[in-house]
Amino acid sequence: MSTAAPQVSIALIAMAGFASGAGMRIMDPLLPLIGQDFGVPTASVSILIAAFMITYGGGQIGTGPAGDRFGKLRVAAIALVLFGIFTIGAEFSGSLTQLALLRAAGGLVSGAVIPLLMAHIGDSVPYHERQAVLGQFLIGNVMSQMLASPISGVLGEYFGWRASFLVFGCFTAAIGLLLAAKLGSAMWRTAPQGARGSGFRLYAKMFRQPSVRLLMVAAFLDGALLFGGAFPFIAAFLIEDFHLSPGLAGLIVASFGLGAFIYTRIARGLVGRLGEKGLLLWGGMGLGAGLLLVAWAPNWQVIAASQIISGFLFYSFHGVLQARATEALPEARATAVSAFAMCLFAGQTTGALVFASIMATAGYRAAFALAGFAMFAVAIWCRLRMAIR
Repeated sequence: MSTAAPQVSIALIAMAGFASGAGMRIMDPLLPLIGQDFGVPTASVSILIAAFMITYGGGQIGTGPAGDRFGKLRVAAIALVLFGIFTIGAEFSGSLTQLALLRAAGGLVSGAVIPLLMAHIGDSVPYHERQAVLGQFLIGNVMSQMLASPISGVLGEYFGWRASFLVFGCFTAAIGLLLAAKLGSAMWRTAPQGARGSGFRLYAKMFRQPSVRLLMVAAFLDGALLFGGAFPFIAAFLIEDFHLSPGLAGLIVASFGLGAFIYTRIARGLVGRLGEKGLLLWGGMGLGAGLLLVAWAPNWQVIAASQIISGFLFYSFHGVLQARATEALPEARATAVSAFAMCLFAGQTTGALVFASIMATAGYRAAFALAGFAMFAVAIWCRLRMAIR
C-alpha cells in the first residue's frame, strides 16, 4: 500500500468487513425466537429486516461524502463502534418497536463500513493490483455470509436471541476500536486529506461521465438479477421443491462462499489472463448458465454443485464492477463507491419485488430461467459497452 493513506493491514480491513456483514445477517435465524418473545407472528418481525435495509441503503448518500471529507478509515472506525453499540443495545429492547429503531440506527451506520473500506483500498493500492486486494478484502464479507447466521442460530437456540446481539455487538465494537487504535494520531487529525464541498456536487460531477452511468446501470442490474432476484430464493426452492430441511438448504446455499473463497485466492492470475472484459463476459455468461442449470435441476445435488461454481463466477463478474467503482471519481472515491452501493441496493430491492411476483405466478424454475437468460444479455452488454480493457 502507498504511504498516502494510513497503514492498516488488509487482514484487519477484512475483519471490519466481516463485522459489518455479520451484523446484517444475524437476524436470519432469530425471527421466530423474537416473535415468540414479544408475542407477535414471525411475519410481523420481518419489519426488523426492512428497517435495517432501508437505512443501510439510503444512508449511503451521506456516508460517502462524509468519508471523503473526514477520512475513510476514521468514519469507518466510528461507524463500527456505533454499530456495535446499537447492536448491544438491542439486547435490552423491551418491545419490537424499540428493537426496530435500534436496527434502523444500526443499518444507517453499518452502511458506511464496506464502501469506505473499498474506497480506502482504492486510495492505497495501484489499480493493476487492486482487484486481487479487493478479493482478499471480500474474504471477510464472504465469511460473514457463511458463518454469521449459523453462529447466531446456535447462540439463539441455547442462550436466547438477546445473547446473539450481545456477542456480535461486542465483537463489532471491538473491531472498530482496534481499527481506531491502528490509525493512531491519524484518527484524530482535524484536517484529513479528502474531497471537500457538497456531496451533491460530487454526485453530479460523477454522473456526468457516460462511463460512470453505464457502471451504475450494471450495478443496478447486478443487484436486480442476482442479489435480489435469484440468489435469495434458492434456499426456499430447495425446501419447497426438493423437501430438504432448512439446515441442509442453508448449508447448500452457504457453499456459494466456498466458490467465492477460491476466487479470492486466484483473482490476480485471472485478471492477468482474461482481463476485466473477459471476466465480465465469461463470469456473467457462466452465471447465466448456472441459473439455467438451477432452473432445470433434476435433483438438489446439481444445485449444490452449481452453488460452488456460481460463487466463483459471481465474484469474477462482480469484482470487476467493484474495482471500476473505485475509479469512477478518484478524487472522491468514497462518494463513488457509495453511489455504486446505492445502485446495487436499488436493484436488489427492485429484483426482490419483481422476482417474488414471478415466482408466485409462474414458479421458481421460470424465475431462475428468466434471470439466467437476462444474465447472458447483461454479460454481453457489459463486454461491448463498458470502456475497460
